[in-house]
Amino acid sequence: MRCPYCEGERTRVIDTTRDSRGGVRRRRECIGCSQRFSTYERAVLASPLITKQDGTREEFDREKLHQGIRIACAKRPVSAADIERLVGEVESTLQAMGKAEVSSRVVGDMVIAGLKDLDHVAYIRYAIVYLGLDDLQAVRDEIDFLLEM
Repeated sequence: MRCPYCEGERTRVIDTTRDSRGGVRRRRECIGCSQRFSTYERAVLASPLITKQDGTREEFDREKLHQGIRIACAKRPVSAADIERLVGEVESTLQAMGKAEVSSRVVGDMVIAGLKDLDHVAYIRYAIVYLGLDDLQAVRDEIDFLLEM
């Protein structure tokens, strides 16, 4: 592991923790400059192709999913850790399915369910685009549905 401060190649592991998705977080110290930093390791598993509504297929893109959720949660009291957790849950669920192709609807449904639990305003923001709520009455109906819960 290369030190991000001095580019030295000799580091030692101070602490190791595992998360629920199988990732490993290591706290390291550089032998050369004595700076400390963290690394995160996770297994790279085969992700399915995402089949869009128009029939096109594309690789699952974790960063694209992360960006969409982050936009929905902008200026909301949602921590970066919660966003990362939701993205990780969606990714690990897709990998656990073991399918070569998954509909974009499946991914969207997982995200919308996660956002509903996380923050109702972020959920509405995401739903406007994902569910195609194109008029105020549709948005109001969705808000009324949330308020009844």
